Amino acid sequence: MSARPSPAYAARATDPATRVAVVDADGMGAFLPGALAREGVRSVLVRSDAPNPHLANQPDRTDRPPEVTHRGDLAATADALRRYGVDRVVAGAESGVLLADALSAELGTPGHGMSRPSARRDKYEMACAVRESGQSTAACLATDSADEVVAWARGHGRWPVVLKPLASAGTDNVLFCRSEAELRAGVAAITAGRDRYGGRNVAVLVQEHLAGAEYFVNTVSSGGVHHVVEVWRYHKRPVGDRPMYDHEEPVPPDDPVVGVLTAYTLRVLDALEIRNGAAHTEVITTGRGPVLVECAARHGGSHTPSVVSRFLGTDQLACLARALAHPEEAARGQLPRYRPRAHLRYVTLRSPRTGGPLSAERFAPVRALGTFVEMALTMPEGTVLPRTTDLASSPGYVYLGSADPARVAADHRRLRALERADLYEGPRR
Repeated sequence: MSARPSPAYAARATDPATRVAVVDADGMGAFLPGALAREGVRSVLVRSDAPNPHLANQPDRTDRPPEVTHRGDLAATADALRRYGVDRVVAGAESGVLLADALSAELGTPGHGMSRPSARRDKYEMACAVRESGQSTAACLATDSADEVVAWARGHGRWPVVLKPLASAGTDNVLFCRSEAELRAGVAAITAGRDRYGGRNVAVLVQEHLAGAEYFVNTVSSGGVHHVVEVWRYHKRPVGDRPMYDHEEPVPPDDPVVGVLTAYTLRVLDALEIRNGAAHTEVITTGRGPVLVECAARHGGSHTPSVVSRFLGTDQLACLARALAHPEEAARGQLPRYRPRAHLRYVTLRSPRTGGPLSAERFAPVRALGTFVEMALTMPEGTVLPRTTDLASSPGYVYLGSADPARVAADHRRLRALERADLYEGPRR
């Protein structure tokens, strides 16, 4: 289901990693050094020159690995990693994708193909690479001209259309436009601003709106051989005039849609030359089959590995660490496979209006829910909560789990009722 690498490339990729550089170990990436350590692999943390300031970067270990700060000089950063004996480089967050690729190429360590590395960050280049490989993608255009965007939409002839930055993450400035006026306003807003990494938005991507169920496929690749770790389905509910993540659930591996999604996803990975490392691929099933939303050359962004492993039997970071430490297992297809052990639901917290200062104490009623598993708050204690309009303004997420899916659904409704009441309204007495 995937193109095999050349024998020379495969020989290098089969060497076990001993020390891995993790570029921007932020958010979920903060768990990666710990996962590597459990496989006997040491880490070096690399801080890029444009990390995502919205992601926490506290590692899950007390013995923090050494850190190298990249200051724009690729050769100097690579030399520092050589002195540490680094033999693999991986991205710990979206902000680290391009630097991880460049460092891996500079060091000569097994990484991704470098004929078109920008396609792993620039969403227009990504769509072009995947389309040129023969796979279905959304019709799209990249430009800085509102006139060109409007002309494209007129030619497309179907509303709404989607407008977004070329290289950002999450739901940052993803707009669903239903008129030419909304398109012009959207282009002006995006190009006047910056992405989540501080970079200026020099252009926008306008693309067709895809109707269908949305999924993500998390994978780990080693030597060009791909392993599917897990498949989840997104469920969205509007906030105003834009869709917003409500919850997501793992799809059982024997569900027929999994085979269709994974076959398509592996072809996308090959088109983007993702050969060594994790990937997070978002796909919508449409009337013409699976269509790519986007593919990130790094692990998924916001799941708690311990919870996922408890309910699915494995998680993406554990599989990535295993593939790096034991690439022969990855080559033989022997990495752990997910097997849901109970019903699990990841619920995005949504504040319906501006609230009081964020406090973990306020969430006692949430923790009291019968199916409560774990909660992660993604804003610092004391933050005055904004109304949730996108992922960046969500206070965090909650896991609900039970052998009985009806209990999970009922507690999900109770959680939303708490939010509509006074969960975020100020200090609880």
